[in-house]
Amino acid sequence: MNTTRMIIDCDTGIDDALAILYALKAPNVIVEGITTVFGNIDVGQASENTLRLLALANPGYEIPVAVGASKALVRETLGFSAHVHGENGIGGAELPPSAQRLVEEPAPDFIVRLANENPGEMVLVTLGRLTNLSLALDIDPQLKDKFKKVVVMGGTIFKPGNVAPVAEANLWGDPEAADRVFTSGLPVQMVGLDVTLQTRITSEHLGLLKQFGREENKDIIDFMEQSLQFYFKFYREANYYINSAPLHDPLALMAALRPDLLTWRQMKVRVEHQGQFTSGMVVADLRAQPKVGEFIEVAVDVEAEKAVGVFLSAFM
Repeated sequence: MNTTRMIIDCDTGIDDALAILYALKAPNVIVEGITTVFGNIDVGQASENTLRLLALANPGYEIPVAVGASKALVRETLGFSAHVHGENGIGGAELPPSAQRLVEEPAPDFIVRLANENPGEMVLVTLGRLTNLSLALDIDPQLKDKFKKVVVMGGTIFKPGNVAPVAEANLWGDPEAADRVFTSGLPVQMVGLDVTLQTRITSEHLGLLKQFGREENKDIIDFMEQSLQFYFKFYREANYYINSAPLHDPLALMAALRPDLLTWRQMKVRVEHQGQFTSGMVVADLRAQPKVGEFIEVAVDVEAEKAVGVFLSAFM
């Protein structure tokens, strides 16, 4: 089976952490680097969380971590999501410090360099604001031809938003960057709320992990249980979910490796960044002859039970 070489761009909150841990435990994946961005928390805390997660997972090889954007391209940052992800971004779970140091190269430069050194070989998975990737396109406009694919966790077409009526948080947090990326010609696959809200991890699943998880993953599973308690509480209050939470970022990570878990549809899209109530909305031109926007692949359905099983199996 072919090995997937991957860069993960993230704002390491609870579901980012689960996605990173999945990538480190899934078969046939090499994580070539992780870049961080503001979003769920500030970029400094996201970077610290990432280093500590790598120490927890102990992947057996060094994964460089590069610090990226601390704010959006244009708009003010309107605070962070402590009510969703906890003050430290990982639900208050405590992880020991890591001896690993951050690399000095800024995230956009890091992304450009890896893509240029490995043209057509890298998969980029973005789990936060698209600011780093937008800045990378400024550095190298030909970047659009150098990735195997770019899987974006963000957006929604047919479901309501989660931070505004029609906007999902990652795109809402820097809509100018999102629009730049979606219209850049990059091979974008969008994994948004249409599918992530269907794919939920439950307290029963955690029980199965504790019972059947591999011995070397015991500390990882303990961390997942701790951090997910905070997430479950948020989703109980926000969405009336009982002891369950969507696997937003892990599903995007899985989509990069197992696109067969999802149903895809090509759509011409733009990301709205002017509207008072619609900023961050993915506007899909679903007319018979679409004219507005550029084509990307959008995940419109998912084999949810199977996807959750694939996620859990990485730790069992």
